[in-house]
Amino acid sequence: MPPSKLANLQRGLGLLVMLIALIWLLASAQAGLSWAWRLLGLLLVLLPHASVLAIEFLLLARFSHSHPALRPGPAQLMRAWLGEVWMGVLTFGWRQPWQPNAVPDHLPSAAQGRRGIVLIHGFVCNRGLWTPWLRRLRANDLPFVAINLEPVFGDIDDYVPLIDAAVSRLQAATGVPPLVVAHSMGGLATRAWLNARQADARCAGVVTIGTPHHGTWLARFAMTANGRQMQQAGSWLQALAAVEPLTRYQRFTCFFGHCDNIVFPAATATLPGADNRHLAGTAHVDMVMRPEVWDEVMRRLALPGG
Repeated sequence: MPPSKLANLQRGLGLLVMLIALIWLLASAQAGLSWAWRLLGLLLVLLPHASVLAIEFLLLARFSHSHPALRPGPAQLMRAWLGEVWMGVLTFGWRQPWQPNAVPDHLPSAAQGRRGIVLIHGFVCNRGLWTPWLRRLRANDLPFVAINLEPVFGDIDDYVPLIDAAVSRLQAATGVPPLVVAHSMGGLATRAWLNARQADARCAGVVTIGTPHHGTWLARFAMTANGRQMQQAGSWLQALAAVEPLTRYQRFTCFFGHCDNIVFPAATATLPGADNRHLAGTAHVDMVMRPEVWDEVMRRLALPGG
């Protein structure tokens, strides 16, 4: 597996944060600050994403316009924020920068006739996002391929050849069309692949997790090509939906949540005719680790048609 450029970037940022934390500890000790102030400053340095996440949750609460039945309460938002702060440390501070290739793709010699999984991450992520999944899949001797979507800030259509190659590689090893599991933007890349290659027969179905199928409110601030493609009512999404057969959506399971701090309003992560499943009280990255998602993937793997 080639090195991830994003991993190198996130390693550098992580090391910079650790350097700033060390400088703060030395400077605050020299200044004679109390341990309480030293600890507070250290937390602010080590958890810079916590305040960004807090802003996202405030925007979610203000602009989500969810159906009353899907509107989260303050306690749910607080729990989701705390969970996402911790998940951010694990994902962006450890798994993605330092473990993107900790578990290589698994194509066992006895894979023929056994359905495998292609795992596709989302925006500003790499295959390290799936590390806990990859360990479980390998422990169960299930075939899988997990890819890196690069260029990181490129056009979503640029990812079509990467997905196509992963599907071809896995199907060659198993002789069976794989199930595709995609988080966030990865679900849009999957739809782009299905459309560009008319690949419905090469796929046993799709499970998306927090995918902005109809865009997201936050994308109005996007500065990158793929970020702008995720704008609500954007031209790219409208053009894709216009040429997709509605019957394709029936093969999708779409997990969405009213505490998704990236993809909101919540219903934007659903598709008409799909098996749309709500995950209560769970933020965007944390959704990946919910047992309901894993259980559904295992159930679909066992189905004759995925």
